Amino acid sequence: MYTERRMRGEIARRVTAVVGVGPGLGLSIARRFAREGYIVAILSRNLEKLMKLAEEIVEKEAKAQVAAIRIDCADGKSVKEAFEAVHSLGAVESLVFNTNTPFPWPPPKFTDVKPESFERSITVPIMGAFYCAQQVLPGMVERRKGSILFTGATASLRGSAGFAELACGKFGLRALAQCLAREYQPQGIHVAHVVIDGMIASSQNANDQTGLNPDAVADSFWQLHCQDKSAWTMELDLRPFFEKF
Repeated sequence: MYTERRMRGEIARRVTAVVGVGPGLGLSIARRFAREGYIVAILSRNLEKLMKLAEEIVEKEAKAQVAAIRIDCADGKSVKEAFEAVHSLGAVESLVFNTNTPFPWPPPKFTDVKPESFERSITVPIMGAFYCAQQVLPGMVERRKGSILFTGATASLRGSAGFAELACGKFGLRALAQCLAREYQPQGIHVAHVVIDGMIASSQNANDQTGLNPDAVADSFWQLHCQDKSAWTMELDLRPFFEKF
C-alpha cells in the first residue's frame, strides 16, 4: 500500500472517506466535503490518477486537506490496509461508497459474459461495501454519529437486457444499504442509498445538459450527511429534468 497526502493547515478531527473517486461524481463529492472543512480520504485502485485528483481538489479548494489512498475493494486485505491509513487521519464521520464497475457497450449477450467478469461485478459493489462498512461502523457506533452513503443506479431498481452484471451488483448493494439502515440508524448512524437514474456529466463538462451535474449530485450527498435524525432519508432518487421515468 502507498499513501500520498496533500494537506494544509491544522489537521481537523472530522474525516470523510470517499471510495471510488474518478473525474466525475467521486471528485465532486470529495470537493464538496473538503469545502466544509473535512479531511477527505479519496480511495481507488489507480493511485497515480488519484494523486492528480487530490492535487486538483487542493488547487480549487484552498483549505482542502486530502489524502490519496490506494484500495482494491475486491480484496479484504487491501481494504483493511487502506482504512488503517484513513483512520490515522482522524475520526471517520462519513463513508461514501461510490465504486463503479465498468461494463462494455453495447451490452453483451448473457451467454457471452465471462464468469470472472460477472464475479467481479458482484464482488466490487457488494463485498467492497461490506468490507468498507465494517471498517468504519465500530467507531461510528462508539460515537453514536456518522453517515454511510451508497451510490446506486437505475440498475439498482430494475434489470434490463444485457445488464445482468451491473444490475446484480447494484441490487445487492441496495439490499445491504437497507439492512444496515435498519440495524444502525437506531444507534445514530445515517445510512442512505442514492439512486442515480441517468448519466452523470464529467466534472470537466458539468454544465452539459444531457447528464446530471456532478456538483449538484454532490450537494445531495452533503445534504444527506447533514440531515436531522428526526427526518432521515433512506433512499433518494435523482434524475435530470428530461429523463423519462
